Amino acid sequence: MKRFAAIDQGTTSTRGYVLDESGTGGIVCSRKHRQIYPQTGWVEHDPEELLGNVLKCIEAAGVVDAIGIANQGESCLAWHAETGEAISPVLVWQDRRTESTIARLKSDGAEELTLAKAGLPLDPYFSASKLAWILQNIPEARILLAQGKLRLGTTDAFFIDRLTGNYTTDITTASRTSLVNLETGQWDSELCDLFGIPLEILPEIKPTMSDFGTVHVRERHIRLTACVVDQQASLFGHGCRNTGDEKITFGTGAFALATTGSAIVRAPEKGLLPTVAWQQSGKPAVFALDGGVYSAASALNWARSLGLFNNFAEINAFDAPPAISRNLAFVPALTGLGCPHWDGSAAGMWIGLSLDTTAINMVQSILEGVAFRAAEVIDAMQQLTPVGQTISIDGGLSNNPWFCQFLADVLQKTITVQSGGELTAFGTAMMAAGHFNFNQMQNTQRISYDPQAIHIDGKALFSKAVSRCRNW
Repeated sequence: MKRFAAIDQGTTSTRGYVLDESGTGGIVCSRKHRQIYPQTGWVEHDPEELLGNVLKCIEAAGVVDAIGIANQGESCLAWHAETGEAISPVLVWQDRRTESTIARLKSDGAEELTLAKAGLPLDPYFSASKLAWILQNIPEARILLAQGKLRLGTTDAFFIDRLTGNYTTDITTASRTSLVNLETGQWDSELCDLFGIPLEILPEIKPTMSDFGTVHVRERHIRLTACVVDQQASLFGHGCRNTGDEKITFGTGAFALATTGSAIVRAPEKGLLPTVAWQQSGKPAVFALDGGVYSAASALNWARSLGLFNNFAEINAFDAPPAISRNLAFVPALTGLGCPHWDGSAAGMWIGLSLDTTAINMVQSILEGVAFRAAEVIDAMQQLTPVGQTISIDGGLSNNPWFCQFLADVLQKTITVQSGGELTAFGTAMMAAGHFNFNQMQNTQRISYDPQAIHIDGKALFSKAVSRCRNW
């Protein structure tokens, strides 16, 4: 029986997953890595640690016919073209060190160009300004550039180069850099010039599902047949094939994607971004509309680190009514606000605290805040593309029944949680396998949460809280 491996290299861990041709799959390896915070607003990973975990997950997969890799999307680094050695840390998608550069570019009117060509606003979230920071601030990068020995790109390109010897990335990841023209699917010279990045040192862009080379691990030779951003992999894994099909992944952040087919939907005024969903070799790209909430499970993990609760089982149910009904709100802007606000100056905030507020009240308000932020994204999307009455979700927070029901109530839509919960890995493995009959392979066991009436206009009150956390 044929077996296919997916390596889900995410923000907090790397997970190995194996899917067989019958549609049965599961996690075979999981490795956490360090989160490095050198100073306020900076978030880094150790590239060698990430690569080591990727290799361990490949080894744990055993004998497989092909591999797919899902990556963090906007996280990037630089490395030596000949030795493969990383010369910078990974600058993680959450990293905000380039705020001043972005502010200068905005004041110069450059956002008109990035919106027109890349479909993306100017924001430190995307790779381009971080790649430029590496060139400007790491002396070895400038030396290697002068010698023609510099490689600069997103984490997937680093992994592929080290694993196969091929310097390449995929179209979904490239579309998140602010350096790609969405219409052509190629690096754009004007965008590269804007950020001061030599186009010729960037990796080759290939379709999501294509031949990326051969991985050599422990005398095994395995084809690498898929590379994709984790959120797009999740969209594929959820079975979102038709226009308007939508999913939300509640991981470190919360990311909603809706499939738009061949249409590139541009809505910068609503904070929504066009992006490439996937591309099969020899076929046109499929596009999606993307809206992100930067802090979701990360906000909950932060609260746990503060001692507000001890284990996740404690917060699967609450005796009290929603915190928002008691005028207590939390805005999860711990790394700024994404869609629809795009305000990097916003700060995380509780409002409505009083002497009788308990730790568990505060945790409840965090879960509500993530749900309300997701609702802001969905409300914006519904103004541009049809969104069905059912939304599929995954990620760590999808395991919390109270959160799922609250989300259904806020959205007034049915929320479905597919069993297994590994939709990113599942989608990546399917891409690696080349299976496109999702209905045949889909795990049909799922839990549904139907909406109930909410007796308070929580959205309006939460919107007021959001307005007060901005421009901090």
